[in-house]
Amino acid sequence: MTASRSSRLGRLLPPIALIAALLGAWELAASSGALAGLLGLDSFLVPSPSEIGRSLWGDRVLLADNAWVTFGEIVLGFGAALLLGVLLAALLHLSPTLRRAFYPLVVASQTIPIIVVAPIFVVWFGFGIGPKIAIIALICFFPIVVNTLDGLGTVESDQRKLMRSLGAGRIRTFATLEAPTALPYLFSGAKVAVAVAVIGAVFGEWAGSDSGLGHLMLLDNASLEVARLFASVVVLSAIAIALFALLALLERRVAWWGKREDRAFDSLGVDPG
Repeated sequence: MTASRSSRLGRLLPPIALIAALLGAWELAASSGALAGLLGLDSFLVPSPSEIGRSLWGDRVLLADNAWVTFGEIVLGFGAALLLGVLLAALLHLSPTLRRAFYPLVVASQTIPIIVVAPIFVVWFGFGIGPKIAIIALICFFPIVVNTLDGLGTVESDQRKLMRSLGAGRIRTFATLEAPTALPYLFSGAKVAVAVAVIGAVFGEWAGSDSGLGHLMLLDNASLEVARLFASVVVLSAIAIALFALLALLERRVAWWGKREDRAFDSLGVDPG
């Protein structure tokens, strides 16, 4: 127990020390006006970490209300991308013809900047939650499909021959051999997707919304509430980190056979045991 606790503390100390040093330097530079002078801005446009912290506490109700809206959009959009991405990856893997037809379209879906697509989705689906879910799903879709498809393709031919010699058909081979092999790859894609889902939610709210952290950021930008603007960014980052850590922990529990180092846990200071 003591060794485990010491190991966990050893993983936490470097990032904590680095963050503390950066925040301390930021506080000194912002409080003295040196940072604003360096950027060529008025001092009130460059809040210090202590001012952002006061905004996080003083505006906690407003931030929390809008954070729940954004969080709901992220979960729904990511869930839709996960469901559709896994289904499409399975179909493309099972059918080479479908793969040749649809894979270029999957790649092409990422070539259009999301900031261009977002207003179009708002025109099509209105100002409700629909366009936000569609935008988040579009962003999250690609890494899930590509990583899952790559994982399904890593199964060695000798293993497939062994399954056939045991009387397993194509679907059974997929379910008992290929799908479990691809599961760690699916989690890798999902972790990338959930990290960028926050970006999709903000773009969707910027394109058209009356709530959410993205909407609040637009209001704060217009009214020069810079400290609260930074506070919204902090909350968005916290949401992304929390969801990433949750997926990393889930991966450790349900895909333990993947030959992967626990780098995600080391980086986040999470104990995978």
